[in-house]
Amino acid sequence: MLKLQFTSFPTLETERLILRAHTNADAKALFALRSNETVMKYIYRERPKDIFDVQTLITTLNKGFENGDNLVWAIALKNNPSEMIGEIGYYRTDFANHRAEIGYMLNPDYWRKGIISEALIKAIAFGFKNINLHSICADVSPENNASRQILLKHGFEKEAYFKERYYFQGKFLDSEIYSFVNLS
Repeated sequence: MLKLQFTSFPTLETERLILRAHTNADAKALFALRSNETVMKYIYRERPKDIFDVQTLITTLNKGFENGDNLVWAIALKNNPSEMIGEIGYYRTDFANHRAEIGYMLNPDYWRKGIISEALIKAIAFGFKNINLHSICADVSPENNASRQILLKHGFEKEAYFKERYYFQGKFLDSEIYSFVNLS
């Protein structure tokens, strides 16, 4: 069975980015990100009420890594590695089937600059090579064309459309699933 067991948190680097563990110093940036209605428009999760909610989330993410449940990186620019500008990671893992769900979000100041593409390429490669995933999926709002396009650009294929899959803030919402299968 698949396991997410590493001796230390795997820091990844790309040409412009560092993907690293979340720290408490990220709380302010993460609060700004997760309370930004533009960023969260298609992410159906409760918004943090205050900085303490985000500090709890950071603790939860880090404990999830320690327990082998998830692997979520803070995205930072190499020229300013202490400032988190987004996050990407494997939030849900189906260990028996070697499959994980990837998700990502980015500060709008950095949209349309290839940041998520760069981080996604690195995270996918790590998932297949170092985690030994067989497939990676993403759960996307059908209205989120930008996310759909980035997934298609990087080899994901539409796998499913679920009618009224989620109940969030008084509405039933549809969902699309995209997947990338490691055929090598």
